[in-house]
Amino acid sequence: MKKYNWGIIGNGWIAHDMADALNAVNGEIYAAAGVNETTLKDFAQEKHVQHVYTDPDKMIADPNVDIVYIATPHTFHYDYIKKALNANKHVFCEKAITVNARQFDEVEKMAKEKGLILTEGFTLYHMPIYKKVTDLIKSGKLGKIKMIQVNFGSLKDYDPKNRFFNKDLAGGALLDIGGYATAFARTFLDEYPESILTTVKFFETGVDEQSGIIMKNTKDQMVVMSLSMRAKQPKRGIVSGTKGYVEINQYPRATEADITYTASAHEEKHEKITAGDGNKALEYEVADMQRYIEQGHDDGQLQMSHDIAHILTSVRTSWGMKYPFDDEK
Repeated sequence: MKKYNWGIIGNGWIAHDMADALNAVNGEIYAAAGVNETTLKDFAQEKHVQHVYTDPDKMIADPNVDIVYIATPHTFHYDYIKKALNANKHVFCEKAITVNARQFDEVEKMAKEKGLILTEGFTLYHMPIYKKVTDLIKSGKLGKIKMIQVNFGSLKDYDPKNRFFNKDLAGGALLDIGGYATAFARTFLDEYPESILTTVKFFETGVDEQSGIIMKNTKDQMVVMSLSMRAKQPKRGIVSGTKGYVEINQYPRATEADITYTASAHEEKHEKITAGDGNKALEYEVADMQRYIEQGHDDGQLQMSHDIAHILTSVRTSWGMKYPFDDEK
């Protein structure tokens, strides 16, 4: 496989982890960019980055950069994605890939028209355990899938000035952690939900602190989802069918799944399946992104992100919650 030159925008904690993954998979990192020269140079030295740019636009314009990795706060994703696509670069962007469906549809169209790969950084797309679970479901051993339950709860420190609670930075549980829960749910739904019901409790800054979301599609498959930013919950997803259910804990980077077969109401059989290494989650992302470029398609991941972006926007619209920049054109 060809070795690709990655350029990183941002140098927060996730960029540090991705840099380690890039070094593990490719043995080097071509470039990094950031607006704080001191932290950028420290990052570049620590992660053995070959080229440093204090202006991300100049890094994007570098003809040697093949893939732009965006690890900035949510509000900057849209502009950097457009700039990278216009420079004919493939893009791997951290979640949430955009802050609303309108932005997503625009960059999706750009990527397709230019024949470029645009991928969102949901680790669960790339963890090997999900291939085993989806194969199990396709085999019919769990029967017809009827119900999906998924939780994600963080306990963020009380700090109204933190980005997690900052409306100007697209804060709130929905975009910060809700994408993971929605990605899990959409993975196991046969089709996009036709109806979405939801309720929310707002934080004092106006962003969503916690919420409950129920979805249903035309095949009568249902999702029950709960999110919270000030109350810890297990990262647990359960997919239930007419013949059994599968439970996946720590689902963003899961390596095992517990299966319960329920052939009758009076008898249960249990099985555990394992695959992958949670410590290599970002390495799987890097390898898959490069494979997508090699094969010329993304295994349907952009369509998944499309559905997630539209679900999240629908939920937020029903709450009447707008970010200051939502109406930008």
